[in-house]
Amino acid sequence: MKLSNKTQELQDMIAPAVAACNVHLWGIEFLPQGKRSMLRIYIDKPVTNASETGETEENGRGISVEDCVRVTQQVGAILDVHDPISGEFSLEVSSPGWDRPFFELSQMPAYIGQQVALRLISAVDNRRKFQAKLVAVNLDDETIQVEVEKQQVLDIDSHNIDKANLVYQD
Repeated sequence: MKLSNKTQELQDMIAPAVAACNVHLWGIEFLPQGKRSMLRIYIDKPVTNASETGETEENGRGISVEDCVRVTQQVGAILDVHDPISGEFSLEVSSPGWDRPFFELSQMPAYIGQQVALRLISAVDNRRKFQAKLVAVNLDDETIQVEVEKQQVLDIDSHNIDKANLVYQD
């Protein structure tokens, strides 16, 4: 779950602008696509009980369209000034959604017990892609444990994870 140098540079550049909008930067994806690249920014904020906090109903619901618009304007201004992406690019801002991608190991402990989809760099148990139940996250060792079919538990090094997403379940 290591970011490329370019993605890390972009994340470092836009993080203060996102924080200024009172939302959390969940992660970014930078997809260079020839002449027209894509920069996708995921933002999040805790869902609070509006009656407990005294906030308006809209502020208690997580990410709103207004949050996305504010972040788009702030980040757009930063990118216009610093011009870190050569050529044309699209900027997309959204919440991580129900099938949220994980960008850092520290995002995963809150989802222990839920299903995750993993794509690995190197095969584990002769598989590179699978869905499994997230059993444990060890931030010190930078590993996760997942339970695949028949209660088989696999230890996976976080540096071997190419992509990880939460699997939405009703």
